[in-house]
Amino acid sequence: MKNYAPTRLHSLGQLRRAAKVGDAASAAVHKVLRPIRGLGFPYRKPMVPKGVVVPADPSKLGANYETGWARSSAAKAARAMLTNGPMRAFVKAIARPQVVGLDRLADLQRLDETPPVIFAPNHHSHVDTPLIITVVPEPWSSTLVVAAAADYFFDTRVKGALAALTLNAFPIDREVTSRKSSDELRRLIEDGWSLVIYPEGGRSPDGWGQEFKGGAAYLAGRTGAAVVPVFIDGTGSIYGKGMKRLKPGSTKVVFGSPMRPVEGESTRRFNARIEAAVTALGDEALTDFWTARQRSAQGTNPKLTGPEYNGWRRQWALAEYRKLGRAGVRRRQNRRWPNLG
Repeated sequence: MKNYAPTRLHSLGQLRRAAKVGDAASAAVHKVLRPIRGLGFPYRKPMVPKGVVVPADPSKLGANYETGWARSSAAKAARAMLTNGPMRAFVKAIARPQVVGLDRLADLQRLDETPPVIFAPNHHSHVDTPLIITVVPEPWSSTLVVAAAADYFFDTRVKGALAALTLNAFPIDREVTSRKSSDELRRLIEDGWSLVIYPEGGRSPDGWGQEFKGGAAYLAGRTGAAVVPVFIDGTGSIYGKGMKRLKPGSTKVVFGSPMRPVEGESTRRFNARIEAAVTALGDEALTDFWTARQRSAQGTNPKLTGPEYNGWRRQWALAEYRKLGRAGVRRRQNRRWPNLG
């Protein structure tokens, strides 16, 4: 039999030498770190007594995401190239927009110093934002800030950075605008930035509109900026909520006359007037200006929220409704019956 004793003794010797080297290295590291350990706070984290729970650092995502860098000169130049190049080409190819009502903004454009405004469109699709950015006229188009859902566009650093750079997006809570967000938006408007805010708070879940929230009306009352109602038709059938792929089609964007709250008017009443104005623009998009104004005076414009009933009848009504607008002009694949003869 072979004798393995010398081999085992050799291995044990190697282990002992490695242990000595490790101990020497550990002692050297401790000697180097001893002065640093003695420095204490603020060079090291403060010690925490046992039983004390230290609250976690606040998240820098969501509504706390910092977007100030996206309004720097370099970011504005990069965004201008993206908007006037790839984004405009994408919107033209996928949505073919027809724009109506820009003459209603002419009075503001003729002022020596054009004031910032708040654009308040309906919201059916992710296509709405690049569409509105590319059709808003100067001098507002180069100073647009888009109020975006904090829980969707700013849930990760990558999405937040892309949204801030390409759309100049600003994070807000869907349900209620916090004091911090409203103060930031007010300061942006006072600094000359215009705002795009969707009063519905999010995309339509079923293709019909939703009740308006008061964010645009509240900011207008706080800042004195005019609200421009906007109706967007056709984007819901291009890439509505739940759709898996884009379906190129035609869209129509109708701008309304600027609105301001009257003296003593509450945010709730002004918000109702904004919703009524967007409703009338929706009627105008499907009919004509005169018919829409007559119905508006009588309070008979078709509701953006659709019929009261539910189920298949509501979806059927939506299909008929879309046939009346630009969505009905959507390019469709030419189909032929097979030749069985």
